[in-house]
Amino acid sequence: MAEILRRVLSGSGAAGPGEENTAEAGPPLLLLGTPGSGKTTLLFAAALEVAGEGRGPVIFLTRRPLQSLPRRTGAGLDPLRLQKIRFQYPPSTQELLRLLCSAHESPGPTPSLLLLDGLEEYLAEEPGPQEAAYLAALLLDTAAHFSHRVGPGRDCGLVVALQTQEEADSGDALQLALLQRYFPVQCWLQPDTPGTRERCLRVCLEPGGLGPRAEWRVTFRADGEMMITPWPTQTGDPSSEKGSSSGGRP
Repeated sequence: MAEILRRVLSGSGAAGPGEENTAEAGPPLLLLGTPGSGKTTLLFAAALEVAGEGRGPVIFLTRRPLQSLPRRTGAGLDPLRLQKIRFQYPPSTQELLRLLCSAHESPGPTPSLLLLDGLEEYLAEEPGPQEAAYLAALLLDTAAHFSHRVGPGRDCGLVVALQTQEEADSGDALQLALLQRYFPVQCWLQPDTPGTRERCLRVCLEPGGLGPRAEWRVTFRADGEMMITPWPTQTGDPSSEKGSSSGGRP
């Protein structure tokens, strides 16, 4: 899944019409950031990227319907890609668990990507570590089942977005540590303020030892388009040297 995110952030793009990108989705990814840090926007960008590959549909799970599409121009207006993104809105933890359990019996094309936005809202209903571990394991199992259905070399990707707080308490820290055991590959989002009206983010991909650490700056223009550039690495910047001890957080 880190490879899909790299394609989104590097601007390499999906396969053209009638072509199929055969790259494997890779390990599941945990997307982390404070409120308003752009998690939903990046999830939707990943959905658009995979929807353009000519493979199966994208399942986008979230507790409530999106008020507007996070990205309004470019690929976000392609009706063929939008048709392949299937939004589902389980209103509670029990409904989410029921949906995931029944996914093994769902007919039709096998999904190529499974996205969950707002994991923290579901965990708030069942805050215990056992409940969090069960939900994480079920998400992984569902994605593994879809991967088995599509065959070798064509995995179903999994990205789960979790809201973090600037000042997390001990319970939040323990819950995050537990989830990181299930999702060793993580992507941290941090708002960046360059002194302009444009909204900017610093995106840090920590692949958990499965590849090089990478960082980008994502700028949201007034028209809704994302502008993506490599994060400028400066000599002597201690934040660019943080490794796994910081959990990959910028």
